[in-house]
Amino acid sequence: MTTSHLSALSPLDGRYAPKLARLRPIASEMGYMHRRVQVEVAWFIALSDCGFPQFPPLSPGARTYLLGLVKKFSEADARAIKDIEKRTNHDVKAVEYWLKSRFEARPELLAVQEFVHFACTSEDINNTSHALQLQSIRNGVVLPFLDSVVEALRTLAHEHADVAMLSRTHGQLASPTTLGKEIANVVVRLEKARDKVGQVTLMGKMNGAVGNYNAHILACPGFDWEAFAKKVVETPEPLGLGLTFQPYSTQIEPHDYMAELFDAIARVNTILIDLARDVWGYISLGYFKQQLRAGEVGSSTMPHKVNPIDFENAEGNLGIANALLRHLSQTLPISRWQRDLTDSTVLRNTGVAVGHAVLAYQSLLAGLGKLKVHHAAIAADLGVAWEVLAEPIQMVMRRYGVPQSYELLKELTRGQCITREALHAFLATVALPAEEKQRLLELTPAAYTGKAAELARRV
Repeated sequence: MTTSHLSALSPLDGRYAPKLARLRPIASEMGYMHRRVQVEVAWFIALSDCGFPQFPPLSPGARTYLLGLVKKFSEADARAIKDIEKRTNHDVKAVEYWLKSRFEARPELLAVQEFVHFACTSEDINNTSHALQLQSIRNGVVLPFLDSVVEALRTLAHEHADVAMLSRTHGQLASPTTLGKEIANVVVRLEKARDKVGQVTLMGKMNGAVGNYNAHILACPGFDWEAFAKKVVETPEPLGLGLTFQPYSTQIEPHDYMAELFDAIARVNTILIDLARDVWGYISLGYFKQQLRAGEVGSSTMPHKVNPIDFENAEGNLGIANALLRHLSQTLPISRWQRDLTDSTVLRNTGVAVGHAVLAYQSLLAGLGKLKVHHAAIAADLGVAWEVLAEPIQMVMRRYGVPQSYELLKELTRGQCITREALHAFLATVALPAEEKQRLLELTPAAYTGKAAELARRV
C-alpha cells in the first residue's frame, strides 16, 4: 500500500494533514534535520574565527555558501541525509557526512572539513536543534493561533457585553450575568496563560559528551570553550542560534525548560477545554445557534440536526494534546545518570502533541465564527426566573435590619418557580422605605447584572 492521506496511520498526516501545513515544515523529521544543519554550520563558522592556526577565518564567499545550505535546505537534501543514515545507522553522523559532501567542489572548505562537528557530541546538535524547533513552533504557530482565539473571544465579549443571561452555578439557576462577561472571563484567563507560554526561556548547551568540555580542552587547551559555546548559543541567527545558554548539564540539556513550556501549553489547552464545554452547553440550551453550511449533514437519519462539531473536535484534540504534553513534561527531565535515550524517542512526538493542539485551535476559531446569539431563547429563560431576585431583595432587607431576611426569602423561593406577581406580593408585606421598595418592584432579572457589561468591555 502506498502512503497517502487515506493510508496514513496518524490522522495528523491523514484526515487533518491540510490543516497542519504551517507546523509540518518545522516539527517534521525534515524540520529536525534542517535545524541540525543550522547548528553544525553556525558552530563551524564560529570555529573559523577562534584563531586556531589549523582553521583560518573563512572567506565571505564560503560563509555565504554555508549559510545558503541552511537557507535553501530542501526535501532532496533531507532525503540525501536519510540515505547516508541507512549506512551509518546514526542520524547526527549522517548530517555531518552530508555537510562534508557539500564541500567537494570547494577547496577552502575541504581543507578544514574535519572541523565539522568538532568537539561536539550528538546531543550538542540535538538539544539545540530541538530548541530551535520549539522556538519556531511557539513563535510561528502556537502563539499566532492563540492570539487569534483571544481576539475572536474579545470581539464576542464586546459585541455581547449587554446581553443579559442566567448564570448556572452547580447547573442551577443563579444570579444573572451577561454573555459578554462570561466570554471576557475566558479572555482574561487565556491572555495570562498565553503570556506564560511566550515567557518560557529556551535553552541550549554545547559542552560535550558529559557537559565538562573534556575533548575541547584536551584538543585546544587554553581556549575559553565555555565562553565560546555561550557566544554561539546566544548570538542571534543566522550566525548563532538565538537561544539562552545552559551552563550546567550532563550529556543532555536537562529539558526543564521543555517541561515548563509543555505544561504552559497544556494549561492554555485546559482553559480552552473549559470554554469548549461551556459553549457546547449554551448551544444545547439554545443560547447560540450555528451558521449553516450548504450541503453539510448533521445526522445520517435526523435531518434537523446542526451539531456543535467544532467544539467537540476541539475538546477531543485538546485532550489528546494534553495527554501527550504532560507525558513529555513528566518524562523529559528524567535521565538515568549522564544519559539515556528515553528522551530521544519521546521528543520525536513533540509535533504530534502540538499538532493536536493546533487542530483544536483551528476548530475553536471555526466554531466561534459560526455562533449566532439566539436572543429570544436567552430572554425567555430570564423571563421565567424571577426567583433569582431573591438575592437582591433579601440583601436590601438585611441592609434595613428586617429580621430573618434570608430565611423569609428562602422559604418563599427555594426549589420553587416564582412569578413576578408572587415576588411583588411578598414585597408588599415587607417594611422597607418607599423608595427602596419601589426600586425592587421595578427590578427584573434582565436588569440585575451588576457590573457585568462594564467588565466585559474592559478586556
